[in-house]
Amino acid sequence: MIKRIIAEKISKKFKIGFRKNQSILEKIVSLISGREPKRIITALDNVSFSCNSGEILGIIGENGSGKSTLLRIIAGIYKKDSGKIQTNGKLISLINLSVGLKERLTMKDNIFLCCSLFGLNTKQIKKKFDSIVKFSELEEFVNTKIYQFSEGMKQRLGFSTAIHCNPEILLLDEVFAVGDEEFRKKSVKKIKNFLREGVSIVLVSHDLETIKKYCTKVILMEKGKIVNYGDAKKIIKEYLKDEARK
Repeated sequence: MIKRIIAEKISKKFKIGFRKNQSILEKIVSLISGREPKRIITALDNVSFSCNSGEILGIIGENGSGKSTLLRIIAGIYKKDSGKIQTNGKLISLINLSVGLKERLTMKDNIFLCCSLFGLNTKQIKKKFDSIVKFSELEEFVNTKIYQFSEGMKQRLGFSTAIHCNPEILLLDEVFAVGDEEFRKKSVKKIKNFLREGVSIVLVSHDLETIKKYCTKVILMEKGKIVNYGDAKKIIKEYLKDEARK
């Protein structure tokens, strides 16, 4: 068993602008300088966990709890302020499925571009091309430019392209919301196949039923901290009890 992800004492803070009660002079100075008052918020506070090969790890918590920030740090989108993050294997992030697609390129051109960014050479892309198109169910739009796609079509294309690029670590953010029911079933089947092949998957979702159904372990986050970590069904049961008491 391989530890695909190891996070040790990860912390992250953001500076954000906010309005406060200011004197007239302070307002004038802010207006002239173009500067606004800042406050620091702690998005992640000393977060540690690991994820093994063949394991699907769920991350749950209320909005603002730090789930998406953690996923973005694992993906390398955000830089951590402190701590250590180690990933062992080819990582593919499906945090925003339509990001990375070039609006003025065709579907075909985007498949070649995205696959090359995920490390495939031209020969490998050509070999996988038909399978990517078929899985996305967008056969009629291969030569259509992406700006003419709906958001759902972009997401299906992004998901289909990414899963054909030989991931060893998959980061998913609400990915089960992609497509219609049949497409979701097909996506789940593919993800289960990945698990059997030893791929590690981290899933952020507000859908607790999805988390309970598919995840082996769960991280519960609150105000940037891990407040519970362990068996998925047990953690969700305790979480729902706590929510009911509020």
